[in-house]
Amino acid sequence: MAATMHCDIVSAEEDIFSGTVTMVTATGSAGGLGILPGHTPLLTGILPGPVLLRKEDGEEEVFFASGGFLEVQPGVVTILADTALRASDIDEAAAVEAQQAAERALDDKAADFDIGVARAQLAAATAQQRTIEELKKRRR
Repeated sequence: MAATMHCDIVSAEEDIFSGTVTMVTATGSAGGLGILPGHTPLLTGILPGPVLLRKEDGEEEVFFASGGFLEVQPGVVTILADTALRASDIDEAAAVEAQQAAERALDDKAADFDIGVARAQLAAATAQQRTIEELKKRRR
């Protein structure tokens, strides 16, 4: 039997996942993270994008986190995100449209808008698409 740890993924709206896993991967503020049971305690920011959980039975589940924090304590990994979704719940067409709209806004030099907001929207839409691609890759 593989070593395990408890994992919680929590957003501002709801608890998305709570269960036993053998591995958690995400992109931290300083690079890629692979968390296995026995990992040293850690608190780090995470970037928008996919979060992969490998469960006890070997099944993998992909989530989207809009950014936030990942905390590792003995036997427990907690991901706190402003927004978190199961990758299968992401509307791919809406993510593509959001990315295109943000790109158009950034290209429109005459527009009166907040460039920081447009960049954040573009980053979130691009991260959702990366999450969808990760889900598709895992399903093959």
